[in-house]
Formats: sequence, C-alpha cells, structure tokens
Amino acid sequence: MGNTALNFGAGPAKLPREVLEDVQSELLSFQKSGMSIMEMSHRSKEYSKINNDAQAAIRKLLNVPDNYRVLFMQGGGLGGFAAVALNLINRTGSADYIVTGTWSNVAAKEAAKYGKVNLVYPLADKPGSIPDQSSWTLNPDASYLYYCDNETVDGVEFPFIPNNPHNVPLVADMSSSIMTKAVDVSKFGVIFGGAQKNIGPAGVVFVIIREDLLGKPMDMCPTILNFTHINKSNSVHNTPATLSVYIMEKVLQWIIKNGGVEGMQKQSLEKSNLLYQTLANSNGYYSCPIDQNVRSRINIPFRVGGEKGNEELEAKFLEEAEKLKMYQLKGHRSVGGIRASLYNAISKQDVSLLIKFMEEFQRAHS
Repeated sequence: MGNTALNFGAGPAKLPREVLEDVQSELLSFQKSGMSIMEMSHRSKEYSKINNDAQAAIRKLLNVPDNYRVLFMQGGGLGGFAAVALNLINRTGSADYIVTGTWSNVAAKEAAKYGKVNLVYPLADKPGSIPDQSSWTLNPDASYLYYCDNETVDGVEFPFIPNNPHNVPLVADMSSSIMTKAVDVSKFGVIFGGAQKNIGPAGVVFVIIREDLLGKPMDMCPTILNFTHINKSNSVHNTPATLSVYIMEKVLQWIIKNGGVEGMQKQSLEKSNLLYQTLANSNGYYSCPIDQNVRSRINIPFRVGGEKGNEELEAKFLEEAEKLKMYQLKGHRSVGGIRASLYNAISKQDVSLLIKFMEEFQRAHS
C-alpha cells in the first residue's frame, strides 16, 4: 500500500488523489497569479469563474432543469436543516418528516423550532428499517415532505423516491449520496447537503432549489441562510468558503472525467456488493444490523464477533486495521461497532484491501 492511507471516514472523507495533487501544484500561485486562491477576493474574476463553473458542473452531472437554481452556502448539514425550515415551512406552518435515522431525526427537531412537524410514522422500534409506505400518514397541507436519502450513522438508504401523493415540495438531504447515483431532480423541491463526503472538502453546502420556492422565507430567517438572498447574490452575498468551492469544482470535474454519475453509480454498486458479500460469507462472524432492502451502498455499519458484536474484538480489529493504515473505521459513537464509508474517491482496490484484512482477521481471531 506504500505510504498512502486508506481513509474509510464518514466525513470529512477521502478526496481523489489527483485532485489533491492538482490543488497542491497551484496552492501557492493560482494560475501563475503569484497569489493563492485563499488570498484572492471572492469578488475577483478568478473566483467568479470557479463559482460559476462549479454550478455548471452540478447542472451537467445531474441534468438540473432550467427552473432550478444551484446555490452554495455555509453552515454544514445542521445549517441546512434550519435553512430548509426557515425558507419553506412558512407556506402552511407545518411539514412532514420521514425519520429513518440520526440525521433526519436531528433535522425534524430543528424544524420543530419554526413550525409544526408531523412524523409520517412513529419513530421505529427497530432501527435500520423503513416502514412500508402504505403505513405512512402524509398531510396534504404540509409545506414540504422531508427525508434523508442516506443515513451516514445508521447505514439506511432509500432505494426509492418516497411517494408524494399530495404533490407537496419534496426535500432531500443528499449529503452522503449526491453524485453516487442518478437523480431525477424534477421530482424535488429542494436537494441539499454538505460537500465533505462525495464532492469536496468541508465548508460548503450545496442547495438545488426550484425557483417557485424562493421568495417565501420566514421573517426571522437570518440573511446567511436565506435562499432567496443567496440566489440573488449568486452565492457571494458574503465571503464564501472560497477554498472549499475551488476544490469542490475540481472534484466535480474529476467525476465528469471518470464517467459522470453513471460511472460513480456503477462503481458504488460494485464496491458495496463486494463488502456485503464478505459479511454474508463470514458465517455470522461479521454482521450487518440493517434490513437488507434498505442497506446503504455508501455507509456500511457492521459488528465483529457475532450479531451483537464483541467490543474487545472490535477494538482489536480497529487497532490492527490502523497498523495497515486503514483509518476511521470506528462506528459512530451513538451506535458503536465498525463502519466503512465507500464514497466516490474510495476505489475498488481500497475495498479489496479492506476485505483481505477482514478475512485474515477472521481466520486469526475466530
């Protein structure tokens, strides 16, 4: 493996090496200007081009319709949770939330500060599942219907776009699934997420919003989270995270060069199938607690040493993995266990090396 670490972290996540090398080559002098991009004005023609090129790349990759705007803001996913409610819940004062795990639960609690939140089904007794849609209770007067496309902590991914019989604006947090599969943007009112998993470093949030949903924020909505204001100023209403947007634009170009969303989706399925097959072939030594029909392709939690997991074995697993420069495999503090995050920059070879280690570990410790 040489000196290269294998980073299976949930975010900030691995970035494509060639992108990092490209950034390194011009970090001190952007396009031979003698200045770093970090030193340049956010209102310079250089940054303006980066900003516009990043928006154009997202439009190209996702076939974003003309009546949608692409925005960049700060505040991370948590800022996005508040921004969605502050910009959209004002229409009727209530919103429907599908809670499938940690982050959709946090988003629902955040939205409840600004309006009435209806959970479309009670919080599941059994985590790691999505109840059948026939059991959902949807409000025809909801300002929007919200869900998290992929739960990074819980390893639950929607294999479908939720039914939306009342045709209210559909809002999706796609922080960890963006650019890993084809998406019909026209079915959504808003798609948003942090860039730090599949498309860039931490510091920037992307927002794809249908134009008719602009112009209706709550009076209390801070300017920094106001989609209408951000749109009017082309995402440069204050000093943006210029370095993050610059790197994100390079990652988006890397995705285009490597087969686009279709190429990423094909590789995502291949990588996750390899790892899930390894779990299945372990005779219960490795176990995944997630219902098979909603298992994430992107964040794969598992236990070592049986269904409930053996914490001593899991600590040993992490210790030995780090000796092989395999990092950030520890499960989220709220659920424990092991978690491998297979974002776009993780290669099939990376996954194969992890699987080789898992098989050797099982032989040595079972």
